[in-house]
Amino acid sequence: MNQSFYVSPQQLMKDRADFARQGISRGKPVVLASCAAGIVLVTENSSTSLRKLSEIYDRIGLGAVGRYNEFEALRQNGVRYADTRGYAYDRADVTARGLVSHYAGILGELFLTGAKPLEVEIAVAEVGASLDDDRLYRVSFDGTVTESTPVIAIGGGAEQLQQRLSSEWDSQRPLDDAITAIQSAWTDATGEMAWETAVLDRDRAAVGGRSFRRRTRHGSH
Repeated sequence: MNQSFYVSPQQLMKDRADFARQGISRGKPVVLASCAAGIVLVTENSSTSLRKLSEIYDRIGLGAVGRYNEFEALRQNGVRYADTRGYAYDRADVTARGLVSHYAGILGELFLTGAKPLEVEIAVAEVGASLDDDRLYRVSFDGTVTESTPVIAIGGGAEQLQQRLSSEWDSQRPLDDAITAIQSAWTDATGEMAWETAVLDRDRAAVGGRSFRRRTRHGSH
């Protein structure tokens, strides 16, 4: 006769959380930060085809860390959510807050009842007409949502990176200076590094255009 072992709900949730955190911690961090030109998105990424920074909708961008197939599925799901809501109602009704609530429901349900939790952490940003209108959110593997401005970081070493940037961040700095400041805060940055960078352009958003644009990839720190 097979013997079954009892695992308390508290221990089961801890084990699932530890499993997810371990996977996420191996990912290079992603930083989103408000600056004069809009919201800048920066990460270290040596791949020229697998993107960690993406456009979701007119004023909304996404940064992700973890298992690529899992956060790519979330990205596609978010695009479908945004397109459907924008078509059914109005483009202005598609907000980062609504998208974050959608993602939190998916991640929270999978954390509690899925075969395994997703090894994913995501950051969602919405650029506003002014710095005060910018919105930055983190959605953790268990569906927990955190809002943080003007800087948010996710992934391995994110807490230390966010603390360092937040303590000295100047939201009025120009775009190129903002990108350089974020890259310089990578405490383990040595020699040549490949960066993926993008921006949610405040001027484009102000006239109702798609604000997400990628910056030229480069490999030096």
